[in-house]
Amino acid sequence: MSQPPSPPLPPPQGEPAAAPPRWWSRLIPARLAVDARERARAITGAGLGLFVVALLCRWWVGADSADIWIAAPLGASAVLIFATPASPLAQPWSVIGGNTLSALVGVACGHLIADPAGAGALSVALAIAVMFLLRCLHPPGGATALLSTLSLASAKFALFPMLTGSVLLVLAGMAYNPLTGRRYPHAQTTAPSRTPTRFTDADLDQALDSFNQVLDVSRQDLKRLLHLTEAAAFRRSFGALQARDIMSQPPITIAPRDSLADAWSLMRRHRIKALPVADAHHTLVGIITTADFMRYARPQEHEGLARRLRGVVARRGRSLHTPDTVGEIMTRHVRVASEDRPLQELVEVFSEGGHHHIPIIDARRRIVGMMTESDLMRALYRALQPGG
Repeated sequence: MSQPPSPPLPPPQGEPAAAPPRWWSRLIPARLAVDARERARAITGAGLGLFVVALLCRWWVGADSADIWIAAPLGASAVLIFATPASPLAQPWSVIGGNTLSALVGVACGHLIADPAGAGALSVALAIAVMFLLRCLHPPGGATALLSTLSLASAKFALFPMLTGSVLLVLAGMAYNPLTGRRYPHAQTTAPSRTPTRFTDADLDQALDSFNQVLDVSRQDLKRLLHLTEAAAFRRSFGALQARDIMSQPPITIAPRDSLADAWSLMRRHRIKALPVADAHHTLVGIITTADFMRYARPQEHEGLARRLRGVVARRGRSLHTPDTVGEIMTRHVRVASEDRPLQELVEVFSEGGHHHIPIIDARRRIVGMMTESDLMRALYRALQPGG
C-alpha cells in the first residue's frame, strides 16, 4: 500500500573518523568493563576457592607431611574460574583435563630428556598440542607442564595435587559462581536462536572460521554480545525518531456519510488499501479497507466476485439491508498511534501485531497522518545504512 510521499528522515549523525592508532597504543591495556562489585566477587571467589582446596588437600596428606599438597598453576586456574567463568578456557573439562594431561606430558619430558631447557620447552609445546587435540585448552596447563618437567615430578604429581586440586577447584567454582549471579559451567554449544537479528548462526560460524583464532569468550556469550550491540545500534538509530518523522501526510480521509463508491474511487486513485474515516472536526472515527468491501461482496462465493464487488460499489442489486455509506461497513475499533510515539515501539506493533497500516493521531485524537509498512521499511532501510 502506498501513501503520499513521506517527509525525509533526519540526516544520520555520523561519528567523526578516528585517527589511526600509533604503534605504542597497542601496548596500553584496555579498560576493564567490570564494576567494583564484579571485581570484589571475583577476588572473594578466588580466595575462598583456593582456601578450601588448600585445606582439603593438606588434610588429605597430613599437616606434617613433606609431600606437595598444592601447586602454583592452580592459582592461575582460580583466576579463570572465578574472574572469567564464561571463558571456554575456564570450563570444567578445560581445567581438569588441561592441568592433568599437561602434568603427565611434563613428567614424561622431564624423565626422557636430559637437557632441562629443551625438556621444558618441549613439554609446554606438547602440552598445548594435547590440549588442542582433546579440546581442553587451559593456559595454566603450560605452567603445569613446565613445573612437572623442571621438578622431575613423578606420575603421582599428575594425580595429586593436580587432578585432585583441579576437581576441587572446579567444584568450588560450581558452588560459588551461581550463588553470586554467574553461570558456571557455561554451555559451549547452543541451539539456533529464534531472536530476530541481522545475522544467523551460520553467519557467526563463518566469521569465527575466518577469524581462525582462539577466543577467550564462549560462542554463546559472543552471540549475546553481538545481539546487545545490535540492539544498542538500533536504539541509537531509532532513538530520536517518532511517528511524525516518517508518517505519510497529509492523510487521505473520508467522512462516514460519504458513499461507498466515493471511498472505492479514492482508494483506487491513490492506490491504497486502507482509508481513515474522520468526522467534520478531523477526529478519527473508523477505518475502511478493501477487506471491508470484500466482506460485503461475499468472497466465499468464488464465481462472479468482481461482478458482486462492482455491485456493492455501484449500488446495483441491493436489498433493504445492503449498506450505502462508509459508516455502515467501516471498522470502528482502530489501532492508532500518537504522533510522538517512538518509532522503535511501532516496529513491534507492525512485526508482531499483524498490522499493515496505522493511523497517527494528535493529542485531540485528530488524524494527522498514516503510517504503513512501506513507511516503516523505508525508515529501517535508511537507519541501517552504514553511518546511519
